[in-house]
Amino acid sequence: MKRFVVLDKLVGETPLAALESWRRGHPNYRKVSASYAGRLDPMASGKLLILLGEECKRQTAYTKLDKEYEIEILLGVGSDTGDVLGLVEAAPRLPVVRTTQLKKALKKEEGAQVHAYPVFSSKTVGGKPLFLHALEAGLDTITIPTHTEHLYQIRYRDFYELKANQLFDRVDLLLQKVPHSMASSKKLGRDFRIEEVKLCWGAVALAGVKSFWVIRLRVVCGSGTYMRSLSERIGANLGTSALALSIHRTRIGKYLPLGPFGFWYKSY
Repeated sequence: MKRFVVLDKLVGETPLAALESWRRGHPNYRKVSASYAGRLDPMASGKLLILLGEECKRQTAYTKLDKEYEIEILLGVGSDTGDVLGLVEAAPRLPVVRTTQLKKALKKEEGAQVHAYPVFSSKTVGGKPLFLHALEAGLDTITIPTHTEHLYQIRYRDFYELKANQLFDRVDLLLQKVPHSMASSKKLGRDFRIEEVKLCWGAVALAGVKSFWVIRLRVVCGSGTYMRSLSERIGANLGTSALALSIHRTRIGKYLPLGPFGFWYKSY
């Protein structure tokens, strides 16, 4: 009996769908209890740690593990979710990207800092997840809680220009992968508001911008760090709006931030 399994979650797949797919290929585990040691957004991909059987009782220890991500940040477009699966809006003007300015913007995010939870997250307030408060237009009736995020390392990889037609083709492919649900509990904001999201992206396309800038980063962080929020903050540091174009989790484990590069002494 395995104590845990590390799955490779696909873009557009929910954590539950990834687990069910694994169970179909491993029938001996179909009735074994399972729990997530850290989830992934539907539009994110990568490593998903699943605890099995008695190991589920140690879930708290596993959810504190550090993470590593490879992300792409699209500049000049923001959304209410911080990724492509939100109601998007183009910035009034696109930024001029300079490497020195970018590195300062990244350095500003490193370390331990207190941030508000994303409004489209499962963090509960008054027994209700924040995303439901957002969908019900009730955010102004609550206080959005904060938490401490630990950004150990943000490595700049490169930035590149993405032609408008390439961006919109890519977004269209991503939106085709959005999971669907007919459950009554999902009625509000059903299918991640996909039709509204498509209309918003159509409005951005009609704005006539010829190209966009995309930043590629590798991020090592503590548990509970939101790549969507980080993308938005980096955009703000550069004087524009931004969103996470892609999020891929590459490592789960324990990171020791010693020296200029640090090292992992345990990795799943």
